[in-house]
Amino acid sequence: MPEIKLNDELEVNIEKLSNLGLGIAKVDGFVIFVENACPQDVLKIKITKVTKNYAKAKILEVMSPSKHRTSPFCPMQKVCGACQLQYINYNYQLELKREVVQDAIRKIGHLDIEIPNPVPSPLIKAFRHKIQYPVCQTKVSKRLLAGYYKPHTHDIVNIKYCPIQPEICDKIVDFIREKAPEYRISGYDEKKHAGDLKHIVIRNSAATGENLVVLVVNSKQNSTNYKNLAQSIYENFAEVSGVCLNYNTKKTNVIMSENTECICGKPVIEEKILGKTFYIGTNTFFQVNPKSAENIFRYVKDYIAANFENPVVLDAYAGISAFGICVSDVCDKVVSVEENTDSCRLAEDSLELNNINNLEIHNEDAAKFFAKEKRKFDAVILDPPRKGCSVESLDEAVRLCNNTIIYVSCNPATLARDLKYLTEKGCRVQSIQPFDMFCHSFHIENVAIIQG
Repeated sequence: MPEIKLNDELEVNIEKLSNLGLGIAKVDGFVIFVENACPQDVLKIKITKVTKNYAKAKILEVMSPSKHRTSPFCPMQKVCGACQLQYINYNYQLELKREVVQDAIRKIGHLDIEIPNPVPSPLIKAFRHKIQYPVCQTKVSKRLLAGYYKPHTHDIVNIKYCPIQPEICDKIVDFIREKAPEYRISGYDEKKHAGDLKHIVIRNSAATGENLVVLVVNSKQNSTNYKNLAQSIYENFAEVSGVCLNYNTKKTNVIMSENTECICGKPVIEEKILGKTFYIGTNTFFQVNPKSAENIFRYVKDYIAANFENPVVLDAYAGISAFGICVSDVCDKVVSVEENTDSCRLAEDSLELNNINNLEIHNEDAAKFFAKEKRKFDAVILDPPRKGCSVESLDEAVRLCNNTIIYVSCNPATLARDLKYLTEKGCRVQSIQPFDMFCHSFHIENVAIIQG
């Protein structure tokens, strides 16, 4: 290990990007992670942390910028933690994400599969249709702050304008910041677990422009002040179709509890994907980038249509059965499994709205459903959370699958881990296609086609 100490100043070349979006430099083989660095940068850096295996550093000077550097279109990019890669040309962002997937598949999955270029997001601005802003209050002026956290902290960056989300969201948040104190509603103090308004959550429909607003409050019940603020939001914005209160008194990183009350309007918005209409509620999962999600749904649907004739398909971890509904046109039958009751209820409503009668919904934990299910399926769609699938769920997916597993993942590392396990069980990975769902961040979505 070279003699690298805290506060050392060094000149380094950035070789590549890590899976967390940090630049990687090496000094005599020792790895240094540098924030806001781009491959091919020559930088003067200052060491901010040293461990046995690596160091971290900040940039003092960009001595020779990479040809892929660009000016961020958001003035808050360096202080806001939402768009880590906005200083990098978008096309090169896609190449860097491809490399992240390639590294994970080879090093974790031990698979020799060439990863193609990601399918780009149709929009790289105003693409994010769900926002979740934490709220706090300044100590002296008692002014409300709402925005994203600074990187590696819980300090809130007060966001007045965010170019990656629809402009109406900025207007609604600004209105709430100004109006809440008038109704004697305070911002939340995370350290003291005190105050009223913890989060502002907005779901915006790309199809209709309507907005569902959720005020997450540190309370177990409604009050006149909360009700009046909700009513004021609803009356001042024609674009707001509903305002809800979510009661969350727990000191936790989980933003919303299961206790939500609709105060004004309706507790859902409508979204359209591949000609199908979906109901999305306050606390149900749906992709934040609907245009990019449509690319993924189309890819999966086209694969099923091209490789099967009237198949029976299992849609696991189904959410509001978005995959199931989208592929139902090319299937004899679809069976969706989802443990969230609200998601299943909205899925049932969407089935009726779209006049779909070949989709069967089970409100149950996927692993429990797998264990007792006797039917065989031509294809199994897995769309688990970031932590991936359990070994038991993977075993059951293989057992239930006649032919193909379609694995949709937002985490290359857990995808690679699960693909390694499946190949050890005798499966073969046919292809992996990345899709850029989260522009300007290090996140990347993937669809893997696996022969069971």
